[in-house]
Amino acid sequence: MAFTVAIDGPAAAGKGTISKAIAEALGFAHLDTGLLYRAVGARHLAGERPLVAAQSLSADDLKNPNLRTAAVAQAASKVAVIPEVRAALVDFQRAFARRDGGAVLDGRDIGTVICPDAEAKLFVTASAEVRAERRFKELREKDVSTEYGVVLADVVERDKRDSERATAPLRPADDAIIVDTSDLSISDAVLAATAAIADIRGAK
Repeated sequence: MAFTVAIDGPAAAGKGTISKAIAEALGFAHLDTGLLYRAVGARHLAGERPLVAAQSLSADDLKNPNLRTAAVAQAASKVAVIPEVRAALVDFQRAFARRDGGAVLDGRDIGTVICPDAEAKLFVTASAEVRAERRFKELREKDVSTEYGVVLADVVERDKRDSERATAPLRPADDAIIVDTSDLSISDAVLAATAAIADIRGAK
């Protein structure tokens, strides 16, 4: 039986961690759709045209160890505004969402564009300052020269680009449950999200 959980939100809000925890708790398959765009962005940085990369994406591309770097994140945000790139990746995401046994997808436009009929929709967010601090700590472990101000500016710039793009802008679905993790621990955020989904499943 198919049951789709769509989880959207800006970078570093915690949606990836929450999505993985929910998928594990429910026994559902999980797809970080941002990795698709990061993989396209990585191949674009390597010299490929974004659409060509999107049309020929393979599972191996998602295993690239460099997909979590800041440079690839920026490239992903830029290629994601290209309508043809988004269209090339839509079918893959929708097929994954309706697989038997349930699926959790997290990204920027899952509840609004990819799976508008998802049984459960969450929008995980947090203040730009909190998200920048989280990302800063991650990046600082790899590069001690990382500056918080630069990371914050990057977060704000990316939010602006993602929310103002003409195609599939970042925003909550009208019927999405908002989970603000600014003042929540990871465990509390996961509890809030799983409780919300449990209520939805119980009502269906």
